[in-house]
Amino acid sequence: MNLQGYNEQPYHFGFILGMNTMNFSVKPIDNLEQHKWSKEQANLPNADFYSVSAVIASAAPGFSVGILGNLRLLKYLDMRFIPTLSFGSRTLDYSISATGMAGVPSGTDSAFVVHKKVNSTYLTFPLLLKYRSWRANNVGAYFLGGINLSIDLAAVKKTKQDLGSGTIILKTHDIGLEAGAGFDFYTNYFKLGIEAKMIYGLNNLIVNNNDMYSGSISQLRSKVFMLSFIFE
Repeated sequence: MNLQGYNEQPYHFGFILGMNTMNFSVKPIDNLEQHKWSKEQANLPNADFYSVSAVIASAAPGFSVGILGNLRLLKYLDMRFIPTLSFGSRTLDYSISATGMAGVPSGTDSAFVVHKKVNSTYLTFPLLLKYRSWRANNVGAYFLGGINLSIDLAAVKKTKQDLGSGTIILKTHDIGLEAGAGFDFYTNYFKLGIEAKMIYGLNNLIVNNNDMYSGSISQLRSKVFMLSFIFE
């Protein structure tokens, strides 16, 4: 067995490299299709009014880096603090109908889709409990869960922009729940962990700018899938 007695250490440190997929959980406003927006509120030309029929979020890949501190609590239970910097993006796709568009017969709606990309740079501070299985030679499994506080550094920058530009602006702070599982592989020199987890934000992140894009959303919450490689 490699690294015998490793899990009996009172504390140890490491770092993580990960891939993430950021997305949103979107809840549109009530009576979404009946709500009419002026061209100023839509930040679009050539029509009298616009209406949104659907808002859908799509994910994109990103990456994460972080440092890890592990404190042994019980024989199979550890506490972990993992400050992490994550880069990623998401896209909100708006299905829009336009009334009174130039070149379109009166009384006819013209439908199209507007894509709003939202870049995020999260600085997160997760505090997690890790429940380990017994070792089978040089392999062990575990479950973990806990809470985190996150700060969107990109959102701080966006709040300084013109609120009438149609830019999606998010609140800077969020609190989330994390849950996941993984495997530990004990080598001659270090322990390698491969871990998959989901992070669900609890706060409503949307900032209402009194425009069509933010005004069409009642609640917007973050959700992130992360696959991490942990070196300890």
